Amino acid sequence: QVHLAESGGGVVQAGGSLRLSCAASGRTFPRIAMAWFRQAPGKEREFVAAITRSGGWTDYAESIKDRFTISKGSAQDTMHLQMDSLEPEDTAVYYCTADEKLDRLTRNPTYWGQGTQVTVSS
Repeated sequence: QVHLAESGGGVVQAGGSLRLSCAASGRTFPRIAMAWFRQAPGKEREFVAAITRSGGWTDYAESIKDRFTISKGSAQDTMHLQMDSLEPEDTAVYYCTADEKLDRLTRNPTYWGQGTQVTVSS
């Protein structure tokens, strides 16, 4: 079992920045990879960004790839999502997710955190 804990959500004005963090614990060795999904009100959950345990591979949704940056944290099995130039359309609950298989990670990951609210005001 893998446990995920998100932090860093909040309220920000359009054009501002936020940094989300996630820490994984439990059975993360050797190949667990991590990703962010988000769900806006009235919409389906969507993939945002992903990163491997080593940090050597990343993937982004087209809608955010020029504004968001995913990175490996300094502590093992942690990651961050730096969100810049935020838009009201980025308002959503952001979920930290994890899986051992990359194709499953970006579509339907096995493990999910509780989520953290990000609200961007216009």
